[in-house]
Amino acid sequence: MAQNVLLTGGTGFVGKHLTDVLIDNGFSVSILSRTEHKNTPSITYYKWDLKKDFIEKEAVLNADYIIHLAGEGIVEKRWTRRRKRIILESRTKPIDLIFSILKENNKTLNAFVSASGIGIYGAITSHKICTEETSPANDFLGRTCQVWEETADKINTLGIRTVKIRTGIVFGKDEGFLKKVVPSFKSGFGAVLGTGKQYLAWIHIDDLAQIYLKAITDEHMHGAYNACVTDNTTNFGFSKTLASILGYSIWVPKVPAFFLKFTLGEMSIAILKGQRVSSEKIQKMGFEFQFTDLERTLLSCLN
Repeated sequence: MAQNVLLTGGTGFVGKHLTDVLIDNGFSVSILSRTEHKNTPSITYYKWDLKKDFIEKEAVLNADYIIHLAGEGIVEKRWTRRRKRIILESRTKPIDLIFSILKENNKTLNAFVSASGIGIYGAITSHKICTEETSPANDFLGRTCQVWEETADKINTLGIRTVKIRTGIVFGKDEGFLKKVVPSFKSGFGAVLGTGKQYLAWIHIDDLAQIYLKAITDEHMHGAYNACVTDNTTNFGFSKTLASILGYSIWVPKVPAFFLKFTLGEMSIAILKGQRVSSEKIQKMGFEFQFTDLERTLLSCLN
């Protein structure tokens, strides 16, 4: 009988790709969803409602592994006090509910893997390279990711191997980050944001899905791992490369930082700042990135 992986956020961008990878590798998949879905031979859907603190208990009890991907989008709406609370609770509350079910039923797992973000290092635009040993920042994203990971570590107190995947910008075809920026570039109006010097730590969706697969299958993996290509891509470099692939040179003036700050408020920090992130730790575990060249990666997502 196939081992079962329970996903939160399984119907999202990363979740859909990961589901395919897990099934291709012989796992059955369970997905927590707020809406009704028809089960398939490989996928079973269970209900959850965070507003009511509800998860179908059987979803957790039937799982051999759990991967937690759910969370409200960071840059979808302005960061009001209420929005910040929603962003944090959408990441931590599912873990708390899962922890309660595991503990109350003396249920164990082969592994619990939680998404996290490189935002834990804060808004850094410098030559400093962030590793998993870099101290968490004290800004909103840094504190959010730190609490997110601390909540995941509660699962570890139950004797369950716990892994946290710190992810940056995810590139994929017609989805995620590129879905938002490609239309303006295709119309010839692509522009550099702010100074353009801010680093943009990225990963291809195929590589990210493989990292999650490794996290559940490699018993030596535990703790936090950066899931980004180690290079020097900046917003300027990304914008120039994307425009070149589409057949033109950027001519639109840079979007001024003050305009983005006025339009987006505090959330503009997620666009105007960035981090250089080391992937050395995950590579030392034997993981090999298939996509390390920016131009080749973008071409694979556009064709």
